[in-house]
Amino acid sequence: MSTDVAPARSDVSPRRRSPRRWLAENALRIYAVLALGYIFLPIAYVTVFSFNVPGRTNLTWRGFTTTNWAHPCDAPDVCAAVSNSLKIGLVATLIATVLGTLMAFALARHRFRGRATTNVLLFLPMATPEVVLAASLLTLFLNLRLPLGYWTIVAAHVMFCISFVVVTVKARVASLDPRLEQAARDLYAGEFETFRRITLPLVAPGIAGAALLSFSLSFDDFIITNFVSGDVTTFPKFVYVSAQRGIPAQAYVIGAAAFFVSLLIVLTGEALRRRRPE
Repeated sequence: MSTDVAPARSDVSPRRRSPRRWLAENALRIYAVLALGYIFLPIAYVTVFSFNVPGRTNLTWRGFTTTNWAHPCDAPDVCAAVSNSLKIGLVATLIATVLGTLMAFALARHRFRGRATTNVLLFLPMATPEVVLAASLLTLFLNLRLPLGYWTIVAAHVMFCISFVVVTVKARVASLDPRLEQAARDLYAGEFETFRRITLPLVAPGIAGAALLSFSLSFDDFIITNFVSGDVTTFPKFVYVSAQRGIPAQAYVIGAAAFFVSLLIVLTGEALRRRRPE
């Protein structure tokens, strides 16, 4: 006679996590969400109010419209200011990128007297308050009797952009594997051919990143530009002057468009990076 004994059913239920334990496990995620929300809140405000019905000021919501996006130049002088910022940013970026890249290669690849001092001096424009740089540059231009305007802004922007280019490109050059260039030389490639086919393609992402950083710094700068601009109005200067009587909605449109263009560039670069074979 056999007796079938049913297995005993366990009445032990899984222990629920306490709120304190859940908070400890997700504290970093919560902090990240709050930090990103704090960072992007002004951008969200600008984007939303770029669709606001134009008025004397753009501080209160009057209704939804797409007229501001269809006619971003309706506000007086706004497109002229943006054009000045774009021209100055492109010229300053080109000059700073070329000079900074050459300096980065010199500092990363060669030993010469004054190299350590040069490295220290390159960090000074990055660490010095902008108002100090602005006052110093204004004094220099006045002593040299240079008329304040377009080219003084370009010279000032090149001055502080070079440091960022050198630091960015130098880090990229220092990370290169020297055996790749040695292999090219072993295969009878000359110095120029090795640089064109091996070194430059490897350093190109760092140069591109430095150029984008320089352009964003130049386009965004206000303090130094306000000191040395004279009668030339850039977009940040236009926004500052307009704030006294009410920033037009078209300025919000340009600000939102600049953000979305930057976002598109970042997403495109990330997509290309993911598609690149490891």
